[in-house]
Amino acid sequence: MSAQNPEMGKRVKLADGYEANYLESGDRKNPTVILLHGSGPGVTAYANWRLLIPALENDFHVIAPDVIGFGYTDNPDGFEYNLENWLRFMCQFMDAIDVKIAHFVGNSFGGAISLAMAARHGNRVDRFVMMGAAGIHFNITDGLREIWGYKPSVDAMRSLMSIFAYRQDLVSEDIIKSRYEASIRPGYQEAYEKLFPEPMQEKLDGLGIPEDEIAQVQHKALMVHGREDVIVPMENSIKAHRLMKNSQLHIFGECGHWTQVEKPAEFSSLVKNFLIL
Repeated sequence: MSAQNPEMGKRVKLADGYEANYLESGDRKNPTVILLHGSGPGVTAYANWRLLIPALENDFHVIAPDVIGFGYTDNPDGFEYNLENWLRFMCQFMDAIDVKIAHFVGNSFGGAISLAMAARHGNRVDRFVMMGAAGIHFNITDGLREIWGYKPSVDAMRSLMSIFAYRQDLVSEDIIKSRYEASIRPGYQEAYEKLFPEPMQEKLDGLGIPEDEIAQVQHKALMVHGREDVIVPMENSIKAHRLMKNSQLHIFGECGHWTQVEKPAEFSSLVKNFLIL
């Protein structure tokens, strides 16, 4: 990680020619865990996973990339943001860092990518965790529509952060300032608006995997959700749990979409135990 900016870690060139930014921690001799962030404005791997990485790094080789379209990974001209190309990014990224198979932990958008990797590139996935995850059809919520339709301002970012968390005391001015400043980096908003333009429901559906395909996933999977999540409904994780044979489900009460921030110790313990036992 950069001493000046902890969100900037290592860089690696992918087969398609652009570079990805990622954080790496722990011993490469241990099993690899790849952490995939959500889709909010100003998001980076560090912003999503700064509390989980220290909890996993003694037992795992932890990798947290900025997925293409987000953070400090290159944003090449003409790149088409869709599920197929995000999966292509993931496979190329794993090849570039010489990781053949990994556990996945995915938050929201990252949960949808984790599920799709298990369904369509199952040989690259060991166990996986979906936290407040998309990937299964649902009608877009007002909360998600506000996130994807974000226009930069401090007040707009403050509103978004209040949507993420059930506990409003966790929405500090430092978090709001950090995410807002990330969202106004040169070129960032222009890139962000290409990710999930209208019709947003169509873009959301494009992240989904058909239910009959989900039911064929044999990997051990853990669904984690906050009961008060107003961005991705809790019912999404219940449905995923019902569809996948080897799945577990944990729902946190008094918790919104920010499980890893709102319940950091409990979430870290839950994920660690699931991946180890």
